[in-house]
Amino acid sequence: MNFLRRLRIEPFILAILAAVVVAAFVPATGGAADALDWVTTIGIAALFFLYGARLEPRELLVGLAHWRLHSVVLAATFLLFPALGLVGRWALTPLLGAPLATGFLYLTLVPSTVQSSITFVAIARGHVSAAVVSASVSNLLGVVITPLLVFALMTTDGSVVITWGSVGTIALQLLLPFVLGQLLRRWVLPVTRRIRRLALFDKSVIVLIVYAAFSEGVADGIWSKVGPAQLAWLIAACCVLLAVVLGLTELVSRTLGFEERDKRVVQFCGSKKSLATGLPMAAVLFVGQPVGLLVLPLMLFHQIQLIVCAWLAGRYGRAADAQEAPGA
Repeated sequence: MNFLRRLRIEPFILAILAAVVVAAFVPATGGAADALDWVTTIGIAALFFLYGARLEPRELLVGLAHWRLHSVVLAATFLLFPALGLVGRWALTPLLGAPLATGFLYLTLVPSTVQSSITFVAIARGHVSAAVVSASVSNLLGVVITPLLVFALMTTDGSVVITWGSVGTIALQLLLPFVLGQLLRRWVLPVTRRIRRLALFDKSVIVLIVYAAFSEGVADGIWSKVGPAQLAWLIAACCVLLAVVLGLTELVSRTLGFEERDKRVVQFCGSKKSLATGLPMAAVLFVGQPVGLLVLPLMLFHQIQLIVCAWLAGRYGRAADAQEAPGA
């Protein structure tokens, strides 16, 4: 059971898979689809409002003492990953088709995870406080940087179309709630701390977004567009992407002379991609487009990163414990 927990095989993952299955057999259509669109719109705005309320601005100032560390993490998240994503889209388009290959690029543009990054750093006996800052800064900046990267890298070939109306939607549905959350966090945070089921709300919104995205995908014939060979290539590509980033972040942190605890921050915070942030953004950015295909690579990569990093963090943790043991 402990092994399964570390792999993050939990009800949330099963709920996401169930949402895909239900959407395949009972997609939302007609008035139900319109109602679902309104519910997801409100849910996404509430999600980003709560993200803003939870982030502590003072953590950013404290983190300036480790500016080199956080710079490397941000460079991995918003420079290294997108560069690999561009190469991946070019190489994978003949194998996967344009929508899935473009989705592969999109997964490289979203910010790092918060909870799992910090958890893995803690398991690996890394610098947890630095991980909190790095992961939080990544998510904070990602609200702005990810849409900008999508504009810059995904609209050039016409595979994704984003209009100026989309810019306004992003500002109203993502940025405005996030800023309001930051401004009102003094009053909102004490309330959120008393609500034990708040995490359930976050996960429910994500599951709803998955259902909405794949409902739309079913209407567009998504399953007829993804064959077993494409799925196998996509899984292989995600594994290669993660291996390359894990290897390069370890190499760079060693070259820069980071201590062991800080290496774990660079490796685990710099190699993650957030499903919780990426899915709501996709729902806003890609309205009227094959969202199901565009987010499928992110969903697969998310599970692969959890499994691999859980194993890797456990390995580092055991090694650190062995060194600290008496007589070691």
